[in-house]
Amino acid sequence: MTFETLSTSRAHGGVQGVYRHQSAVTGTPMTFSVFMPPHEPGAKLPVLWYLSGLTCTHANVTDKGEYRAACAEHGLIFVAPDTSPRGEGVPNDDAYDFGQGAGFYVDATEEPWSRHFHMRTYIERELPELIAREFPADMARQGITGHSMGGHGALTVGLRNPDRFRSVSAFAPIVAPAQVPWGEKALAGYLGPDRARWAEYDAVSLIMAGARVPELLVDQGDADQFLGQQLRPELLRDACEAAGIPLTLRMQPGYDHSYYFISTFMPDHIRWHAERLKG
Repeated sequence: MTFETLSTSRAHGGVQGVYRHQSAVTGTPMTFSVFMPPHEPGAKLPVLWYLSGLTCTHANVTDKGEYRAACAEHGLIFVAPDTSPRGEGVPNDDAYDFGQGAGFYVDATEEPWSRHFHMRTYIERELPELIAREFPADMARQGITGHSMGGHGALTVGLRNPDRFRSVSAFAPIVAPAQVPWGEKALAGYLGPDRARWAEYDAVSLIMAGARVPELLVDQGDADQFLGQQLRPELLRDACEAAGIPLTLRMQPGYDHSYYFISTFMPDHIRWHAERLKG
C-alpha cells in the first residue's frame, strides 16, 4: 500500500477526502484528510495544515472543525494529519496524554517510542512530499495552525521552518511544554531527561533562542479548563514581546477547550491565512 483513497464526499463545491498511505517514517499506515476546494483545472492552490490535539485523529477536525465553507471561499487546501502512529505492534500507554494519539509532533529518541514515533519528520517532510505529489498544492504557499498539542506542533514546526510557512496560527496552544505537566511528561518520555534536548520542541524556548516568524495569531478561551496549568499563553506573549514578534493573542470570553470554540473562530483563522497566502 502506497496511497489509497478511503472516502470522498462533495462539500461546498469541493471534495472532502480521507486517505491512507504506508509511512516509511513511522513504519505504519497513516490516515489523513484533505479538503480540496473548487478550482480551475491546472490551478495550484495554497495549503493550510491543521495539527490536532491530544486523543484526536484526523476525524475530529474533519467532522467538527467547520472549515470547509471558508476554505472553499478562499481557495485553500486543508490538510489534517493524524496525531501519532497507530496499529498492531505500536507501543501505547494507558494515559490519554502519552502514546498513541499523543505524539506531540516530536521525533522520539527513547525506547520503545523511537521505532515508530517520528511525527516531526512525518509532518515536516514525508507527508508534505506526498501532498505535493498527489494534490494540486502550491508548496510555496503554506500556512499552519493547530489546537492544544497541535497548537504546540503548529508553533514549533512554523518556528523551525520559517522559509516554508508564510503564516502560523494556533487555537489554545501548549506554548511552553517544557514548563507544564503535559509537556514535561511527553518530552521526558519521548526524548529522555536531558531538558536541553527539549528546546527544539518548545515554542517559547525556540523564540528565546532566536527563531522568528513574521507574526502569530492565537485564540484562547478564557473559560478553558487547561488555561492556567497547561497552556499559559502569557509565556508566549512575553517571549514575543521580548523578541519583537507581532502576536495577536485574543482571549475569547466564555469559551472552553472544545471544538465549539475552535469551530467558532476557524473561519477567522482561514481568512487570516488566506490573506497571507495570496499570490
